[in-house]
Order: sequence, then structure tokens, then C-alpha cells
Amino acid sequence: MHRYLAPSQYIDFDASEVRAVAASLAARSNSENELVRSSFEFVRDEIRHSSDFKLNPVTCKASDVLRHKTGYCYAKSHLLAALLRANGVPAGLCYQRLSVTGNGAPYCLHGLNAVYLKDIGWYRIDPRGNKPGVDAQFQPPKEALAFPIASRSERDLPEIWAEPLPVVVQVLESFDTYDQVLANLPDVELI
Repeated sequence: MHRYLAPSQYIDFDASEVRAVAASLAARSNSENELVRSSFEFVRDEIRHSSDFKLNPVTCKASDVLRHKTGYCYAKSHLLAALLRANGVPAGLCYQRLSVTGNGAPYCLHGLNAVYLKDIGWYRIDPRGNKPGVDAQFQPPKEALAFPIASRSERDLPEIWAEPLPVVVQVLESFDTYDQVLANLPDVELI
């Protein structure tokens, strides 16, 4: 579990502003599940999805997501992992491969989290941000993710990564504006 508790370049919970928010969330929580819920809801509801709100700058590091209060799903998942890890809760990164239009190609990755809950084990949560047609919730043991797999070509990637996929980091660090990222969403080839 050590790698799911460690700080890193992108899950930088050693940054003072991330630690401060993590401590505030912990102080308001009476249990681990309550802490996970409040951390999830903070990122889901208080950090705006860059594309939904047409916001810049493009963020990748957890501390930048918190500072600018915006991020794509990938960056928001980096912040949620950082807040949870800062409080000693194992957290990783997960991905889905989804149709961009809902009708087949093109496809892109969608970023979300997995958290290790003592009574359940690994449980996926999606801090993407709700909007009409998207309703992600924290309802263990039932998953309530932002996007269901809707076709045979879409996939839930089963891995739980301790660090963001390089293709995700490359896109987030290569473009300056939300619309440039939107035109170049990361993807992986599936066999």
C-alpha cells in the first residue's frame, strides 16, 4: 500500500495548501468513510471541470488544481488522491476508455479514483463534477460513477495506478488552454 500513500510530483500532498485543506476535511470528519466522502464531495463540487466551465489554466499537479480551482477529470483525480493520501487513506488512479461523442470513435480516457476502504477494499469514486446527465456519488459498496460503460468498444480499465499515466500527463502539460486539451484528449490503444 505504500505507493498509494506516497506523495509525488503530481499527487503533491506535501504542498502546504493541499495539507491545509486535507487537515480541514479531517477535522470535520468522525470516521474514515466520512473523510473520504467529504474529500470526494469537495473535489467534485468545489473544483470546476475545465471543459464544463471553459476555464484556464490547464492543471495537472494537485496543488495547481487546488490553487486555480479547476481541472480536467484527470487533474481532479490527482487532487482527490492527494487529499486522501495526506490523511493516510490509500488512494490510486483509475481510467475508463469512453467514446467522446457517445457514438463510437473517437475515444478518450476518463480519469477517476480508487480508494481503499477498510470494510470493502478498493472502491472507485469519480470526482469529475456533476451536471445534467452526470451524477457521481459516494455510496459504498455500490459504485456511482459519472459515466457507465455504454458500448462494447468502451472499457473500464481494471488497473489501479499509483501515478498518472504518461499519456495523461503529456496532454495536460503540452497545452495551455482547456479547448486545446479538449481537441487532444488522451487515449490508449486496447488490444
